[in-house]
This record gives sequence, structure tokens and C-alpha cells, in this order.
Amino acid sequence: MEKPIMLKGIQIIDLTTIIFGPYGTQMLADMGADVVKIEAPGGDRFRQMGKPAKNPGMGGCHMTLNRGKRSVELDLKSPEHLNSLKSLLATADVFVHNIRDKAANRLGLDFESINSINPNIIYVHCTGFASGGPYSELQAYDDVIQAASGAVSLTCRTGVGSSPTYIPSAIADKIAGQYLSSAILAATIHKLRTGEGQKVEVPMFEAFTHFLLEEHLYGATFDPPTGPLCYERQIDPNRQPYRTFDGYLSIVPYTDPSLLRLFDVLGHPEALMREEFSTPELRRANMSQIFKIIGTLTEARTTADWMNRLIEAQIPAMPVRDIQDIFNDPHLKATGFFRRRVHPTEGPYFEMQPPIRFGAMPDFELRPAPRLGEHNEELIDSN
Repeated sequence: MEKPIMLKGIQIIDLTTIIFGPYGTQMLADMGADVVKIEAPGGDRFRQMGKPAKNPGMGGCHMTLNRGKRSVELDLKSPEHLNSLKSLLATADVFVHNIRDKAANRLGLDFESINSINPNIIYVHCTGFASGGPYSELQAYDDVIQAASGAVSLTCRTGVGSSPTYIPSAIADKIAGQYLSSAILAATIHKLRTGEGQKVEVPMFEAFTHFLLEEHLYGATFDPPTGPLCYERQIDPNRQPYRTFDGYLSIVPYTDPSLLRLFDVLGHPEALMREEFSTPELRRANMSQIFKIIGTLTEARTTADWMNRLIEAQIPAMPVRDIQDIFNDPHLKATGFFRRRVHPTEGPYFEMQPPIRFGAMPDFELRPAPRLGEHNEELIDSN
């Protein structure tokens, strides 16, 4: 019996822009969902990010975030185009958008209006902040959410920097996108079980704060608190990559037995014979000092030499790599993570393969990132 493509037959009308929404729906396209990206005239401006190889609007970020999707260009200020969108929504399984409430109401794209033309639709609103709070009408971008959540203060707590610093990744957008993906999947399961659609809200601030505080709520979990916020191991200034003779190395002696083996590998088991390190409990309590000692010992050998010794001793470790060298990673090469393909209009490009592997789903060719309005004729003009 032929294996089915996991989400084949699930149609998602995606009226989101930038990263948050498109990243969440891209993961569902990777699983076979039919994601129709609705774009305003000129397209999602994130199409320009990552210098295009040939054509404007086909930048690198668009190639990764919107693969597997179809593109329809509509001017929602036009009654005709707005009606075309509503015609698509009448038969869709999911509608996801990041328009603020007032604009959605004005366009007739609020939940009640869409539910009246498709009572079983899953209506997903991507917001910056949850409804009902004082921030609910504010605009939100990744940097804003990093600031509001406290993420930018973490580097100050490690002592690495004295000023708040953005994490150099659109991490809040992408984490919220993962919450979006799981929310759509959960609502789809509910619909398959009950036949019932629903309204779903996915707020970026709450999603990212939830993600950030999973470990960092820490001692403040309890009332009264048993300690401060922040998982102490994560903000320890001595818990940083260790300098080697020719580079840097990440070493994680997470368990007490691996810590003892590590000091054997380092050639200084006597370093743990001091009174303050004499028991597993004392070693755990004084890990910051131990991290500092490790840093004084690793410069004696090259990264490759240490890696051979650490792997043999079964101690978790990896060289610190410049992101520029990621294409040369031997593991990613062996697993086929980067696949070279040829886009119909943009020429050769590299496609990251979906990281999740489903035993019940066959491999299938992902649709390349669409040109702006590429599927208007197929989805709009032919109806």
C-alpha cells in the first residue's frame, strides 16, 4: 500500500507576512499541506531579504520560508479581489492571518464573517500580543518581543556584555511560528474528530515568553520564591566556549561521572580533590569554579586533539564553528541536509531538508518557492 503524504488535502490560506506566520505554515507545507500564500501588490516585503540571484522578490529568505507554497497576488482594497479571497476561504480548511483586528473587521475578514461563509474553518490569528491586555493593539516585531520578554538582558547576566543585546536571530518570530504550526495541527485534529472549526489566537509575546521561561522561571516558580529567576547554569559567566590551542570548543560534562572523566582527559584529576569539590553535591554547587578551571586547561591542545579524546571518553563536546562553515559539516553532508536544486526561474539553489522524518510518509518533491502571483491563473482566474 502506498504511503500517504502526511497533510495532503489540507488547504491553508495564508495571509501572513515576514517570518512568524510564513515559518509556521512552511513547516506544514513540508508535511504536504497545500499552503496558498496571499500577497498584496508587490508581494511580502520579506521576499527582498537575502539578495536575489536573478529576479527581484526572489531573495534567499523567501526561498527558505515560502517553499512548498502557491502564491496569489490580491489587492484587498479591490472588492473583486476581496471576493476572490473569500471564495478561497469558503472551501479552505485553515485561514491564518496577521492583520490587526480593526483592519480585519473593516475588510470583513474577522472570525464571525469568515465563519458565516465556512462554518467549519479553522481561523488562526497571529498577533503580537494576546487580546485583552494593554499591549494588544501595539505592533510587534522580533526585536520588540526580545526586549519585552527580557531576553535581551540575559547577556548582561552572564557578564559577557554590559548592555542589553539582541539574540542575533529572528528567534521570537521563529519560536512563535513553531507554536503556530502546532496550534494548527491541534485544531485540525480536533476538527477531524468533531467536524468543528474554531478561532485560534497565537500571540508572539506570550509564545516567546513561555519558551524563554521554561527553565528561566526557575526559583520564582514557587510562591514564595525559593530563589531568583534564571537557570543559574545558563547565565554562569564561566560557562562559555573554551579556548583551545587553535580555536574554541564546547564541552558539556553534564553528569558527575562525565565530569570526573573530563578531568582525567584534561590530565588533571587532582583539580577535583580540593575540599570544595569533594562530593557530587559540592561539585554541583561549585560548578562555576569548575567551569573556570576547565578554561585554564583546554589551551594546551588543539581542538581536533581534544575532540578525539573527548569522544573516546564519551563526553559531549563539539568544536565551535563559524556559521560560514556550516555547509562543510560532515554530519549534515552525510544526512543530505542541504540539497542542491534548480529553481525554474532562479537557477541553482540549496534547499534545507525538513528536519523531521516520518516513517509513515514517503519522500516527496517540495514545491519550489513561488514567484509573486504565480498561481493566480490556477486559483483565481480559472474560477
